[in-house]
Amino acid sequence: MSSILSIKNLNKIYSGKFQALKNINLEIRRGEIFALLGPNGAGKTTLINTVCGIVNPTNGQILVDGYDIIKDFRVTRSLIGLVPQELATDAFETVWDTVTLSRGLFGKAPNKPYIEEILKQLSLWDKKKNTIRTLSGGMKRRVMIAKALSHEPKVLFLDEPTAGVDVNLRKDMWEHVGALQKTGVTIILTTHYLEEAQEMADRVGVINHGEIIITENKNDLMKKMGRKQLILDLKNPLTEIPAKLSPWSLKLNTDRTQLTYMYDSAKEDNGIAKLLAELSLSGVSYKDIHTKEDSLEEIFIELVKK
Repeated sequence: MSSILSIKNLNKIYSGKFQALKNINLEIRRGEIFALLGPNGAGKTTLINTVCGIVNPTNGQILVDGYDIIKDFRVTRSLIGLVPQELATDAFETVWDTVTLSRGLFGKAPNKPYIEEILKQLSLWDKKKNTIRTLSGGMKRRVMIAKALSHEPKVLFLDEPTAGVDVNLRKDMWEHVGALQKTGVTIILTTHYLEEAQEMADRVGVINHGEIIITENKNDLMKKMGRKQLILDLKNPLTEIPAKLSPWSLKLNTDRTQLTYMYDSAKEDNGIAKLLAELSLSGVSYKDIHTKEDSLEEIFIELVKK
């Protein structure tokens, strides 16, 4: 699949010699949902703002659909939609006027049916005559998305789009994101709700201290780095783990009624059969057994620690 966004050797150094981005190399594939993850201050927003032309790069190259963001800035701006973290709209304008004006700023001819379609998809149609100041925080967030889509971009950046949005609105919003992807829009998102990234993203990138740590297909990453836990609910509490079981590095929970064994599911011999046989020989009996797999959030925490 071809890249719609290509970032090569990108650096951003601020006047105080703080380096916010360090030799970033990243390819975003056309039509994918890419989750850019990282702790606060990792460089996520700086990277997004640099691609969008809000922050000037120190050096490096950024191409959007083959166009350079410096040499072809008018073209690249028109190809990108941005939903920033901050809610920045004119409080006294109506929803309709705000979204229509945003389209005009990119030199697009008026298209009332298209604006109507966006507002309906985002459940804003019945609020079209309302001024922005009368809307809830979640509705204002939807207006920001409508503005970003008003000029029909090929690439959409969503920087913490569900911050301050309730659970129902969040689900609706992600349904709309999925529908956008089906129309061919490439979506790059940041989120602190990592279950959303796990649900929505095709690929994941992790940034920390201005550097890209890893980019990987989400499923491949979880398979490669995710650990599995075998959890045994014991029939009787254990005072301590028998010495014979020390090779398995088992963990006993605080009430001493559960044993946990971490194993690599990719290995052919994961040691489970031997462990269960040794448990029997050691006189440790259990009433239930189940497994748990690391979530994307747990993998992310481990990556950032490393």
